Amino acid sequence: MVSKANGRKKSYQYLKKATRLIPGVTQLLSKRPEMLLPELWPAYYQKAKGCKVWDLDGNSYIDMSYMGFGACVLGYSDKDIDEAVKKAIDNGSMTTLNCPEEIELAELLREIHPWADMVRYARTGGEAMAIAVRIARAKTQKDLILFCGYHGWHDWYLSANLADDKSLDGHLLPGLDPKGIPRALKGTAIPLNYNDTKGFLSLTDKYRNEISAVVMEPIRNHYPKDGFLEIIRQTTQKLGIVLIFDEVSSGWRLNVGGAHLSLGVEPDIAVFAKAMSNGYPMAAIIGRSEVMTAAQETFISSTYWTERIGPVAAIATINKLKEKNVSEHLIETGREIQEGWERLAKKHHLSITISGIYPLGHFSFEYGKPMVLKTLFTQLMLERGFLATTAFYASYAHKEEYVKKYLDAVDEAFSFISKAVEGNAPEKYLKGPVCSSGFRRLT
Repeated sequence: MVSKANGRKKSYQYLKKATRLIPGVTQLLSKRPEMLLPELWPAYYQKAKGCKVWDLDGNSYIDMSYMGFGACVLGYSDKDIDEAVKKAIDNGSMTTLNCPEEIELAELLREIHPWADMVRYARTGGEAMAIAVRIARAKTQKDLILFCGYHGWHDWYLSANLADDKSLDGHLLPGLDPKGIPRALKGTAIPLNYNDTKGFLSLTDKYRNEISAVVMEPIRNHYPKDGFLEIIRQTTQKLGIVLIFDEVSSGWRLNVGGAHLSLGVEPDIAVFAKAMSNGYPMAAIIGRSEVMTAAQETFISSTYWTERIGPVAAIATINKLKEKNVSEHLIETGREIQEGWERLAKKHHLSITISGIYPLGHFSFEYGKPMVLKTLFTQLMLERGFLATTAFYASYAHKEEYVKKYLDAVDEAFSFISKAVEGNAPEKYLKGPVCSSGFRRLT
């Protein structure tokens, strides 16, 4: 049962209704309150602007956590993007004809990524990844996928959690249950660990005649070791394997375009979503013509992939990312936050591990019960007016004033947690249950 605590009565009422009406409460696993702060998290909002969010009871918070889980790279309700979208709505978002913005966006994406020739569209990252995998399988006429990282909820990916012994189902990516996935798909997706060159070469040697594609985030929590991406590129080219970079999370943050541009390795297909349209549903699959033309040889089609708002929002967002040099702001802001975590942890004698590129930073408490401390941190920060957890996704709306206020609050929270750890009983300070751990990435 959720709590009515801290003046969030209306949110409590809505959450109570959701438990009856919506299986799982929300459509995104990461938005479930038990993943953040069970019984206390303000689960619903009425408005958002910049990096501020107002809940249903009128309480305001500074969002120093996920910023729409990486979607709102410019900030919430950005004036320039919203004006472009409103104009598209006024001119009609969906008709029997195609919108010309599809061509304009395709040309823009090709200009940014000269290696790519063709573009397909979807509206979410998970379905865009499923499209990319379908194209790769259509091109190669092979089934096996090697992957690392998180790539959505579709059957091709969750099939990796099917095991010969059903009791082991879910062991590869804990928290992602393969119930409902046909067992006939067992063995069609095999995970590998990021920066494990030896492991990758062992898999390609073993399955060299069966592999359709290697699917991976080019970067996530760690930078690639020297030669790792290059060896993957060389090996996939040699064996005729399609290399797919999942840029759904990493894209548009280190530069204007895919992170792979900064890393110097070009894939056969790259997939974008989230930040490319600043909160409006949009996804793109870009790739080399010799691979992308295989989309004509399989059935990939959906009505709402042709609506106008997504492409218009993406064009406006990309143009603003270029005009304002947003990636530089994201990197500098993320660096300041990560350095702040490190400095304040040392100040209060806390042991933490920091990971992630600067625009997508994370830290974890290095103690026996890290989830207890994570929950306590979120609770303490919420009491100080912040939506915060052990992650920070930078946005253009995170100006210096918010960074300073946030780090001041982290200073107080870390001080409290340090004393709780010394007392060896941090659980007694929690006002609700411990948060859930979710799933583990391979990056």
